[in-house]
Amino acid sequence: MMQKLMTKQFSKWALSQNIASNGLFEAIEEVQSGNFNANLGGHLYKKRIRFEGQGKSSSGRTIVCYKKGDRAIFIHGFAKNEKSNLSKKELNAFKEFSKILLGFSKKEITLAIESGSFIEVGI
Repeated sequence: MMQKLMTKQFSKWALSQNIASNGLFEAIEEVQSGNFNANLGGHLYKKRIRFEGQGKSSSGRTIVCYKKGDRAIFIHGFAKNEKSNLSKKELNAFKEFSKILLGFSKKEITLAIESGSFIEVGI
C-alpha cells in the first residue's frame, strides 16, 4: 500500500500556511495520476497546492519525493511570492535527500513515524 507522508519540518510549514490535510492528500493523488507541475528528476516532483482562501496558481509550491506504488513524502514547501523556483544547490540537496528517503526500509519508516520525524497524510 502506498504510504503518504510528510516530514516534520514540512508539516510545520503546512500548518503555518493553513493547508488542509485533505489538500495534501489530493495533491499526492494528483501526482500519482501524473498531474504535477514539474518532474525535477531523482523521484522529485513540484506540485502546486492551494492555501485556504486562495487559488492554486497564487498559492504554494511543494516538493514531493515520490516512488510509484511505494511512498510519497512531502519534503519542502514555499509560497509562490517567497520565490519562484529552487536554486540548483537546493535541487541537488533535495535529490540527495530523496535518495536517502527512498532507501529507507519499511521498519525505518515506521520508526520515523513513531518518533515524529514523519507524519502520515490523512484524508
